[in-house]
Amino acid sequence: MVTQDLTDEQLVAEIRKSNPELYGEIIKRYEVKLTHYLRKFIRDADELEDVLQEVFIKTYRNLYGFDVEKKFSPWIYRLAHNEAINQIKKYKKESFSLDEKEWEIVDKKIDIIGKIDADFSRVKIEEALARLDNKYRDPLVLYFFEQKSYEEISDILHIPISTVGTLILRGKNKLKDFLKK
Repeated sequence: MVTQDLTDEQLVAEIRKSNPELYGEIIKRYEVKLTHYLRKFIRDADELEDVLQEVFIKTYRNLYGFDVEKKFSPWIYRLAHNEAINQIKKYKKESFSLDEKEWEIVDKKIDIIGKIDADFSRVKIEEALARLDNKYRDPLVLYFFEQKSYEEISDILHIPISTVGTLILRGKNKLKDFLKK
């Protein structure tokens, strides 16, 4: 069986059919993506590694609870999101910043800097993003930096799709206000 040809959902179904050794393929597919995502919440490399490991452990333990009729990606991102928030709460610290590599990943068609104000530097935008409430920052980061669809963001954050659009719009407006000051 060529696991690369399977969708995530098909792979989960195969793992649940008593092929647990295929779980390594899930890790291979998501390790870099989730590391990139978690880095937006957790800057310490050791903490990030611990959280990522915990995400993969919880994913494996809860694989039978996953509905293979739904998309796997939002489900695992939700687990990662929850673990990151738990880690932040546990240590009462939150450092939000984007490194150079993360800025490069932004889709070239989406010019968030140009939309906000081309005169502001990346540092100013990071500072403004850090000041946003999580309810606004999380959808903005998922949409602009992780390039998730409204539907995926809805699944990850467990909010209605219409709320996603509202939070992104309000978040962009709050971001503009912070940057004007």
